[in-house]
Amino acid sequence: MTQPHLLSSATQDTETQPNNCFCFVFNHQLNRNILSSLLCILGWALKSKTSFSRNSPVLLLGKCYHFKVEDDDSVTEACYEGSNEDSVMGNAEAFRKDFASRVWLTYREELPPLPSSTLTSDCGWGCMLRAGQMMLAQALILHFLGRDWTWSEAMTLQPLDTETWTTTAAKRLVASLQGSPRPSDQGSPPMHQAQARGSAEEADAHLKEMYHRTLVSWFGDSPSAHLGLHRLVRMGLTMGKQAGDWYGPAVVAHILKKAVEEATDPGLAGITAYVSQDCTVYSADVIDSHRAPRAGRAVIILIPVRLGGEKTNPDYFNFAKSILSLEYCIGIIGGKPKQACYFVGFQDDSLIYMDPHYCQSFVDVSTSDFPLQSYHCPSPKKMPFSKMDPSCTIGFYSRSAQDYERISQELSKVLQPSARDKYPAFTFMQGHGRDYDLSAGLTPEKREWPFIRDPRRTATTTGDFVLL
Repeated sequence: MTQPHLLSSATQDTETQPNNCFCFVFNHQLNRNILSSLLCILGWALKSKTSFSRNSPVLLLGKCYHFKVEDDDSVTEACYEGSNEDSVMGNAEAFRKDFASRVWLTYREELPPLPSSTLTSDCGWGCMLRAGQMMLAQALILHFLGRDWTWSEAMTLQPLDTETWTTTAAKRLVASLQGSPRPSDQGSPPMHQAQARGSAEEADAHLKEMYHRTLVSWFGDSPSAHLGLHRLVRMGLTMGKQAGDWYGPAVVAHILKKAVEEATDPGLAGITAYVSQDCTVYSADVIDSHRAPRAGRAVIILIPVRLGGEKTNPDYFNFAKSILSLEYCIGIIGGKPKQACYFVGFQDDSLIYMDPHYCQSFVDVSTSDFPLQSYHCPSPKKMPFSKMDPSCTIGFYSRSAQDYERISQELSKVLQPSARDKYPAFTFMQGHGRDYDLSAGLTPEKREWPFIRDPRRTATTTGDFVLL
């Protein structure tokens, strides 16, 4: 395999070596070590195999999987207490298919230049935007396809190859720094029309695949894609962010809200987004979002929170598990410091996440048969809860005002402080946010710190957020 030019000098003079074969192997390994160091500096890690216990349940966005094959009554009870997820017993393949069906958005290269810049790649800085896109994609899957949907080709995905990813990532880093633009816009992503064919089941499967393909096209990397990187970067400009900047989870929540609200595709007219204020969800605002401008709109609820001081407080671990066990949870965007990822589940005390830190090539989603393989990941990753950055945004999907009433009641029980967990991560309050005049006059960029309090509110208010 050809090594990147900037790292290939060690292999250029092998003829004078006594054993060319040995030197090639040594230098090849040396270059891989250099690549590993370079990628670690950038927050990219070598792919390692993820291990799962057969003795503990695995939760994935409201579904519980247990890999134990024995007929054990205790297995069902092992699924996280208080969750309302479906339980799938003894089937690791079902978990793999479910995970691989989630939409995976990663770094891309060779893009049309991003707004107000000459950058043609988001490698090294766009991971939080990609994590936000993945969470938004999961909300759209629930909206159009339902939680039980899985991609028919999910099990055909090939495992990610470590050496290929690391070598090409280094090459793409050089290309990104050189900033070579792509000459043309790719046009608007198509909204496909489903055609009934064969049996009713075949027609339904075909319709869902059309929804799937259209959904992915909304996240295409061209200026016209309604939820693509170019649109998100353009939204960020109004909040003081530029292409190449670091985007935090709270700012991304506001960018996603703006992108959904301003999307002009008719397929997105039936859904909107709401961002909580000061770790508080105001129920009247959410209900209004469901009903205006027309009744029947679904709402994506995004809640920026901070689960500790410099590090995540262990007292919030069970809360995070409870959240990820809910069928209407669309995940959590956060990660490690300056290294974002999309959390979709857990096993024991480790989070399961999707990693955006793979630099892939541009895909033209304007064609009717564009390849979908690079938008799905076959390899889950795990991270100890203790390594999670405390700053994150939690997402939920509410289909209707009636659905929201149920969700708010269930979440209020999850958030109910125990003797140990004195303060909830966020709260629900009746009324509108404007009734409390919270964060009045804040500029958009200051919303990156989402916990500014109204000084007129007393410390005993149930909506207060206090770091443990």
